[in-house]
Amino acid sequence: MLTVHRPPLDNIDWNALDAFADRAFTQRRHWLEFVASFTGGEVVVAELHRAAELVGYFNGILFRRCGISILGSPFRGWTTPYMGFNLAPGVSRIEALASLERFAFRELGCLHLEVTDRHFTPEDAGAHGYAHRLVRSFLTDLSEPEDRLLANMTSACRRAIRKAEKSGVIVEPVGPEGFAEEYHAHFQDVFAKQDLQPTYSSARVHKLIEHVHPSGDLLLARVRDADGRSIATGLFPGFGSFSFFWGNGSLREHQILRPNEALHWFAMRYWKQRGMRWHDWGGANAYKAKYVPFATLALRKSRYAVLQYARDLAERLYYFPRDLRRRRYDDKIAGARGGPATEPRPASLTAVIPQ
Repeated sequence: MLTVHRPPLDNIDWNALDAFADRAFTQRRHWLEFVASFTGGEVVVAELHRAAELVGYFNGILFRRCGISILGSPFRGWTTPYMGFNLAPGVSRIEALASLERFAFRELGCLHLEVTDRHFTPEDAGAHGYAHRLVRSFLTDLSEPEDRLLANMTSACRRAIRKAEKSGVIVEPVGPEGFAEEYHAHFQDVFAKQDLQPTYSSARVHKLIEHVHPSGDLLLARVRDADGRSIATGLFPGFGSFSFFWGNGSLREHQILRPNEALHWFAMRYWKQRGMRWHDWGGANAYKAKYVPFATLALRKSRYAVLQYARDLAERLYYFPRDLRRRRYDDKIAGARGGPATEPRPASLTAVIPQ
């Protein structure tokens, strides 16, 4: 059995944590402080011990919602894909989860716990009575040579990248000054064409840049047309072996220049040059289906069943209108292209990210 201890943050050896092979950008101090800044929560970094041996860490945020104390690692809506554990080789994540549950409910006084760890597998779904949600995404193996990365894309995507280059489109890394407003204007335009509202404000982007960009873990990229106008922007965090597509936006009237494909191709090469092994596309939307499928689990558990029911009902009511509008938009686009109204899901999913 593992024991869990929460030391003061000032006593944390952050360099030792960052040396773990399974460390992700969302578990680093900068990202944890970013999430705490908009949730009003407390950063929780807890040590896991087997007898006298330190075998790992847990990373999360302790916060309150509707008067209920919750430990999130992460919580849905935080624009954070996963957090979870950093563990020594051979230490079971399910064993760590059981120890964390006791710590959260008994020592922290939480009534609800949520954990998404990118090394959970679909087979872990029934662990210790946790409810779960399968989180799908796609990966690109950045260890491949650039010509192979291009060859692995669809011919349509390769043509789009070449068209952007021939049209004089330029992609560049940029500094933080004014970027949040610029990006959010592009982001709003993306949602407007789908009759949706953005899922977060420019204030969230400001906080992300403020906390994470100075660490070097965040690429801010801008796309300009041949006349120098900004037509698209994107944010791509990364650390260790992973980079991630956090968000991008582009102006509708310039999409004929294919700025989005150029932007993503630039980000992949940027992080490849900095040693990333995998690029996570941040979701399983149909337009990403040309990449390697991947799935992990978002696990959740309440101390009392009624809280679990209330949480799940609130989530369904919140996301239903947005999901309905998005499905209608997807069906409209598919119909215009002469395709099926509903895109098929990938036939199989890779459960574990290779190290």
